Amino acid sequence: MKAIAINGSPRKGGNTETLLKAVLAPLEEAGWETSLVRIGGKKVRGCKACFKCFELKNDHCIMDKDLLNETLQAVLEADALILGSPTYFADVSAEMKAFIDRAGMVCIANGGRLAGKIGASVVAVRRGGATHVFDTMNHLFQISGMIIPGSTYWNMGYGLAPDDVCKDAEALRNMGHLGKMIAWLGEVVVKNKATMPAMPAVGEG
Repeated sequence: MKAIAINGSPRKGGNTETLLKAVLAPLEEAGWETSLVRIGGKKVRGCKACFKCFELKNDHCIMDKDLLNETLQAVLEADALILGSPTYFADVSAEMKAFIDRAGMVCIANGGRLAGKIGASVVAVRRGGATHVFDTMNHLFQISGMIIPGSTYWNMGYGLAPDDVCKDAEALRNMGHLGKMIAWLGEVVVKNKATMPAMPAVGEG
C-alpha cells in the first residue's frame, strides 16, 4: 500500500515536515510505501476556475507549468493522503490552498478520483489558529468522499523554530497513533473497496 504526504511549508526540515515524518514512520514499519513531497515555497498557482478539467476529463489541470499535475498523479496512485501545513493567519499556506483547490477540482471533475482513499491532516502552529487550518484541509477529504481516521487529539504540534515540535511529546504520540490508525484502516478499506458506493456526478440529485 502507498501513502503520500504533502508538505505545505516552505521550511525544509521544519516543524510541519517533522510531524509528517512522525505519521509516516508507523506506516513504513507496517510495510507501506511512503513518500513526502514539499510544495511549500514552490510555484503552485491557484485555480483559475476555467473548468477545463470538466471538459477534458484527463486527470490533469490545464495549467501544466508547475508541480501540481506531477504531485496529483502520485496522489492518485496512493491509498492514503496526508496533508501538512503551517499556520498562516489561522489558515493553510498559499501553496497548500492552491493544491487543495486545483487537485480537488480535477478529482471531482473526473468522477470522484479521491473517493475511498484515506485522508489525514496535520498542522504546525506557534500558538493559535490550528483548528481552522486542520478544518480547511479536512474539507477536501469530506467533499471528496474520503475516509478520515481519528486519533487521540487534534493533529497539531506546537513550535516556532525548527524542531520545536520535537519538545511536544503529546503531538508526537498523536502523530504516531495517527500513522497506526491509517495503517489499520488501510487494511479495512482494501478489503471492502469493491463495495464502496459510487460518487454521484456533480449536480446529481
